[in-house]
Amino acid sequence: MRSGFGRSSSIMMAADGGFEVKDSKEDKEFREKESMNLSKKLAIDDIPNKIKDQRVLMRVDFNVPMKDGEITDPKRIVSTIPSIKYLLDNGAKSVVLMSHLGRPDGEKNDKFSLKPVVGKVSELVGKDVTFVDDCVGEDAMKVTAAAKDGQVILLENLRFYAAEEGKGVVNGEKVKATKEEVAEFREQLTSHGDIYVNDAFGTAHRAHSSMVGVDVETKASGFLLKKELEYFGKVLDNP
Repeated sequence: MRSGFGRSSSIMMAADGGFEVKDSKEDKEFREKESMNLSKKLAIDDIPNKIKDQRVLMRVDFNVPMKDGEITDPKRIVSTIPSIKYLLDNGAKSVVLMSHLGRPDGEKNDKFSLKPVVGKVSELVGKDVTFVDDCVGEDAMKVTAAAKDGQVILLENLRFYAAEEGKGVVNGEKVKATKEEVAEFREQLTSHGDIYVNDAFGTAHRAHSSMVGVDVETKASGFLLKKELEYFGKVLDNP
């Protein structure tokens, strides 16, 4: 069942061959706020005693390059495996993975489905991964509520909803998600876990629902994000 949610910034090639980030006002404000004391943020190895028997909702970046339905470079998946395995080794009841893939602009589009990613994630984690063909809605919530015994679940593309980015495109026209749609989307994402872990470095500067809207008491970074935050923290503290 699909819920009735509506459906930024971009990285551009600079003249010198490098990259520059084109941010929305919201993303700029979010990034500036997050840049303070980056290296002091809580990480999963700071909370091993809080993981056991908990459902962990984990934001990852599985926005991998695809060709003819096959992954051409799995590095973004590989980089998250240590965090996933750490959570399982410390007794997580379940690990619910959520990600985006491409730019579906707030509309369901099979071209951007995360289903083809399941096989590679299963291979790397070393156990079967359950795919849910939505990221919110009654069916998705039933699966994550019943998860147990270290089950790993991958939700469908977050950006099939405008409420993830706050905007989308319908029939060629730009649209914005309403405050009510965003609030409901975030509430349903929150229902998938007891603990929130962010290991999506590639989208860490964006004020999207899956990055800032999960309302649980315990939040921590995964090992990939921790490493990058420590690096940036050192640069900002000692420019």
